Amino acid sequence: MPGIEYFIFRILRKLRNFPVNPLSIGNSKKIFAEYFKDFDKVAAVRGIFGEKTTEILSHLTVELSWFNGYMYVDGADGHLVISKSYLNSGNRTDIYLDLIHELCHVKQFMDGKELFDPRYEYVDRPTEIEAYRYTVREARRLGLSEERIRHYLKTEWMSQDDFERLAKYVHVSSC
Repeated sequence: MPGIEYFIFRILRKLRNFPVNPLSIGNSKKIFAEYFKDFDKVAAVRGIFGEKTTEILSHLTVELSWFNGYMYVDGADGHLVISKSYLNSGNRTDIYLDLIHELCHVKQFMDGKELFDPRYEYVDRPTEIEAYRYTVREARRLGLSEERIRHYLKTEWMSQDDFERLAKYVHVSSC
């Protein structure tokens, strides 16, 4: 059985062909299926959208942006915004898991859920917990170690207490 690196490489092989120039000014928009070939065949993605996966991904807009960050779902219309620099320099496994995470948010948006409910802190937000749980399940399916999953979950904007709460919510050991 091929290792995780091969799987991630195979899924994201089209990333290296992105028309992304980190020096370009402005954002560009295309359809998700044009950037991320064969994602409609990925079991984790089909688990999110079901029978409508191909249709949804062929209509989902992706905005490649100059912002310095990762990716997020725009709360106004549900399109995916991805940092050009992250696609150019990010870890491919993290990019794959982030795509799974954000596609969960796309589905939540389509279902009318409030993605940025101000009543909750980031790690306590029900939509984040749901998306992280699904992403952690995919990470485990890929064979990532608990240590690697912890590394994926911990972000620079998260305090240690926030990280420990999130890890508990998604059933990942925090030590």
